[in-house]
Amino acid sequence: MIDPARLERLVARRVAGEPLEHVLGWVAFAGRRWSVGPGVFVPRRRTELMVAAALSLPRRPGAVTVLDLCCGCGAVGGAVLLGLREDGRDVALHALDVDPAATGHARRNLEPLGGAVRTGDLFDPLPAKLRGRADVLLCNAPYVPTDAIATMPPEAREHEPAVALDGGGDGLDVVRRVVDAAPAWLAPGGSLLFEVGTGQVARATALVGRAGLAPRVVTDADPDADDATGGTVVVATLPR
Repeated sequence: MIDPARLERLVARRVAGEPLEHVLGWVAFAGRRWSVGPGVFVPRRRTELMVAAALSLPRRPGAVTVLDLCCGCGAVGGAVLLGLREDGRDVALHALDVDPAATGHARRNLEPLGGAVRTGDLFDPLPAKLRGRADVLLCNAPYVPTDAIATMPPEAREHEPAVALDGGGDGLDVVRRVVDAAPAWLAPGGSLLFEVGTGQVARATALVGRAGLAPRVVTDADPDADDATGGTVVVATLPR
């Protein structure tokens, strides 16, 4: 039975507007609980579409190398890791985020599963031996335009880090950097997956094409879904 004083403190935090996941210390994502806490981005349920898209990619024989950039608490990469293992695949997962608070939770979530977690800017912390070896490159990059941050729910804009939300003027600043660098890190036939808003699809796929990758768009099957409830994922594949 929970201590009444502790319960009162938790309720007070929630009433004050703190995200429920921060209060509880975990988030439900892709059928599993993942550690998350104050100051860390809470993965959205719509991002489960990215996991599903990653698990549906064609696979070469042998072990699968997964890179998870902007990993936050590590739930996206962890869910892909577990899904691939359920299919009997050997998986090497490398998760990265610029925010030490996020990678602290990612280590708690991923190291028991055999994943490696590093803190740093995008690809910078990765060892050079991984260049050209990524079969799956996940990037849950921030894609909210700077001017739109003020319209987000208070739970997000007041309690989640700006670095995990603010994608710059058109929302695609981080995406551009990742797309430009991705071909050097992908294995032939490997794919980069990232989420965008519905109004950003044309610009995002154009970026992908200019980088020499083949774009494909995966959307939520619900025709009434919007950016808050339904996902839009760009899959960018390096030709073999």
